[in-house]
Amino acid sequence: MEIAGNIVDVVSGRIFAGRVRITDGRIASVIEETAHYSHYILPGLIDSHIHIESSMLTPANFAAAAVVHGTVGVVADPHEIANVLGIDGIRFMQSSAATVPFRFAFGAPSCVPATSFESAGAVLDAAQVAALLKEDGIVCLSEMMNFPGVIGKDSEVMAKLAAARAAGKPVDGHAPGLRGVELAQYVAAGISTDHEAFTAEEAREKLAAGMLIQIREGSGAKNFDDLLPLLKEYPAQIMFCSDDLHPDDLLKGHLNLLVRRALKAGFDPVAALRPATLTPVRHYGLQAGLLQVGDPADFIVVDSLHEFNVLQTFIGGTRVAERGTSLIEAQAAKPVNRFEIGPIAVESLAVPAQGHHLRAIEAIDGQLVTRSLVEPVSAKDGMVACSPEQDLLKLVVVNRYAEAAPAVGFIRGFGLKYGAIASTVAHDSHNLIACGASDAAICRALNLLIEQGGGLAGVGAKDALVLPLPVAGLMSVADAATVGRDYTELDAYAKTLGCKLKAPFMTLSFMALPVIPELKLTDKGLFDVASFGFVPLFV
Repeated sequence: MEIAGNIVDVVSGRIFAGRVRITDGRIASVIEETAHYSHYILPGLIDSHIHIESSMLTPANFAAAAVVHGTVGVVADPHEIANVLGIDGIRFMQSSAATVPFRFAFGAPSCVPATSFESAGAVLDAAQVAALLKEDGIVCLSEMMNFPGVIGKDSEVMAKLAAARAAGKPVDGHAPGLRGVELAQYVAAGISTDHEAFTAEEAREKLAAGMLIQIREGSGAKNFDDLLPLLKEYPAQIMFCSDDLHPDDLLKGHLNLLVRRALKAGFDPVAALRPATLTPVRHYGLQAGLLQVGDPADFIVVDSLHEFNVLQTFIGGTRVAERGTSLIEAQAAKPVNRFEIGPIAVESLAVPAQGHHLRAIEAIDGQLVTRSLVEPVSAKDGMVACSPEQDLLKLVVVNRYAEAAPAVGFIRGFGLKYGAIASTVAHDSHNLIACGASDAAICRALNLLIEQGGGLAGVGAKDALVLPLPVAGLMSVADAATVGRDYTELDAYAKTLGCKLKAPFMTLSFMALPVIPELKLTDKGLFDVASFGFVPLFV
């Protein structure tokens, strides 16, 4: 096989007309010539950090959707399904990934459970993590969210870091807002990357300390515009990633959109491409091609270096996408799951008024961080009432791995006027989470998901919508087009209830995550990230 065009060589930094000859799935030769071409040939794109589970697709069906946008591989952290099913969840991901032509590289989840402050479905101890790190398909120790454990030299954390060093594999970081002396300690422990920086100042400090920054643009957190200027200052230390990408967004585009934005921001093509090609391939030692002789023939063809429309995608010399159409067929999968609770009683959501003020979470559109507020209590018949007119709603988290009383808090920012939304995608332990304007609506939404064994739900005055996610309560077995359509419908439905967030379910999924500031609600109660401890609802 041979293909000709303008070749973008991200290794040498050159762009030239030439021909690429492919033999047995590898680049046999790259021959420079003097011809003129309108299209460009360049390495396929790599997402340096993603949780495939957030797409609500199995790995195989994720790949079928991603190749259309020029993505040929990902560094995937199976942390979400591991928190539900442990090693069995990781094996499900690997098994699904093996059914399609795509460069899947997995990390060994470092924090299962993520913390001791929420109930998870599994535990991966240091011995299990060390065993995973010895596998060829495991390229790194995934994001070390327990930065207090790193700084405090927790024995289990230290053992996992030592296992990564012994395996010669990098350690990904997760340290939102970490600065100064504590950042220095975190980096000294061997943490090599961070995707949580949301200001240029924070990212610049981490870059100066020697970390690589993964500029994140996902469905929930959007940091690209704020951090892209750092690519000029630290071109060899920047990667692009999505972290969490919902199915409707994946249908619209992936890393191709980030490269296009970098090009339109004035970066030259090589500089714009390296964060999605050369840098992740080299940092993680990926088995993905860079258009060099001997490399796997993983490349894409685009119409121009301005519009950056992907015309074709090749993996191992096989064409897997053509002008917006995936040539990878959707794959069936047998669901695996863990769901061990019965229906919720509406009475269990009542909160007796025990003071004049309460702590409330403020959700911030487009961010994973929240603010901690103090709000006056509005009581009715001795119980704290929701105030939809003031956008103070109830937030509920329920342990799905064992029968337990629901944790109830209050939240601003969702804007629901009536009804409720609920999900079993609740980072990182994936218990049930719901936000609503009344106890009755919240209870109904939660029970719909319990009946389904997981998914997303929206409940109105009389009607309701449910997107079932039978694989660990995180993923569908359907193809991207189907899941994307159903998710778009559910997202629009949440907005008819009054929700004013761009991605209501994505934002909801992070309201139980006790490793990102400031205030969150786990199944065990309100958690203050600054003090790293539980706090009472009433002030």
